[in-house]
Amino acid sequence: MAETVDELTVTYEDGGIETVKELDKKVLSKGAWATVIYRYQDWDRKKEAYGPDKYTIRRYQKRNGEYQQKSKFNISSKDQAKSIIGALQEWTED
Repeated sequence: MAETVDELTVTYEDGGIETVKELDKKVLSKGAWATVIYRYQDWDRKKEAYGPDKYTIRRYQKRNGEYQQKSKFNISSKDQAKSIIGALQEWTED
């Protein structure tokens, strides 16, 4: 597991194939509890290609010097991501 927030990733390899490819990440908070949002793609074995962009928000807790994932929220599509963005923009307008 990761000792620093910068080492956290959703990249996953199975049988020599990167089945989850991390495209980007933004650290939303650091400390004993860290929150990170990732942009990633899943490998489609049938098509032998990566699928559309996906997004996930992960919460990690640092225990015994290592971050452990405690929760996650997967954003299923660009449309859902845009809906979340719209709601947050509306709620945070001054």
